[in-house]
Amino acid sequence: MGEASFNKVAIVGAGAIGGWMGVHLAQAGCALSVLARGDTLATLQRDGLQMRSGDASVTVPVRASNDAAALGVQDLVVIAVKAPSLPSVAQQIAPLVGPDTVVLTAMNGVPWWFLDGFGGALAGKALASVDPTGDIAQAIPAKHVIGCVVHASCSLDAPGVVRHHFGDGLIVGEPGGGLTDRVQALAALLQKAGFKATASPQIQKDIWYKLWGNMTVNPISALTGATTDLILGDDLVRGFVSAVMIEAKAIGEHIGIPIDQQPEDRHAVTRKLGAFKTSMLQDVEAGKPVELDGLVSAVRELGQLTGVATPFTDALLGLSRLQARCLGLYPD
Repeated sequence: MGEASFNKVAIVGAGAIGGWMGVHLAQAGCALSVLARGDTLATLQRDGLQMRSGDASVTVPVRASNDAAALGVQDLVVIAVKAPSLPSVAQQIAPLVGPDTVVLTAMNGVPWWFLDGFGGALAGKALASVDPTGDIAQAIPAKHVIGCVVHASCSLDAPGVVRHHFGDGLIVGEPGGGLTDRVQALAALLQKAGFKATASPQIQKDIWYKLWGNMTVNPISALTGATTDLILGDDLVRGFVSAVMIEAKAIGEHIGIPIDQQPEDRHAVTRKLGAFKTSMLQDVEAGKPVELDGLVSAVRELGQLTGVATPFTDALLGLSRLQARCLGLYPD
């Protein structure tokens, strides 16, 4: 699949990250479609998709619809929804996906396809915490999927109006591993679109490394309302964060995706970003469902699959889940 094959691009989930990616891809010459609904759909149809960065603003035209069949088969489908929305979205996107369509999953946490390509005790396993019924895997066949890790901070000023704060990194890779022609062509397109894009020979390792940092500060920020600088500035809280990270690090070693760092190394990286609200805290403040399963439940499940004890992860999950349920942001 050459770069020219990615002419038709659809964004599913034109929120902060999806909108940011969509604007850049449209500027690179892709014919951009968006599957949207509600206020976002109305704004996109009327005004196009807008991105603000500092004092600069750019608007790109999009073809927007709440009906995937009206948009038709695409070369590239970017799924950038929050995990709680994925089961329903997965059932809607079939009309976008043809025989050669690439489905790029630009989402937080552990995806449903995470164990694809693993051998040994994990061969053929699926993660019930992120795809309990198997419906997502059935709706989006693995052969279409390329994983994506996003290193950027964006938010929404309004529906269809994205604000880019910092970062422009994208890492893409095949779930089964290896630098295939299509993943290298996709990385080239993303570079052309202005991203710092790299192709990874083992995308699960990149997913796990990002997760290693945000599986803790995200739910703790949602619980406390604290920005990341305050979380890491409290010795007791930082110690708890480190304890969770050590459990995840042990799981990574068991499944062949080791992290060659200590928690304090990662804390130093996070501290450099300054005071910011995590995506989960933003979701809680906006009354939106939280992404606990891909960030924390999946780590607990992988601990069970590998025989690694996770008492600190369990405590984090229990407290975060209870809070989210009491707020009506996580299903019973």
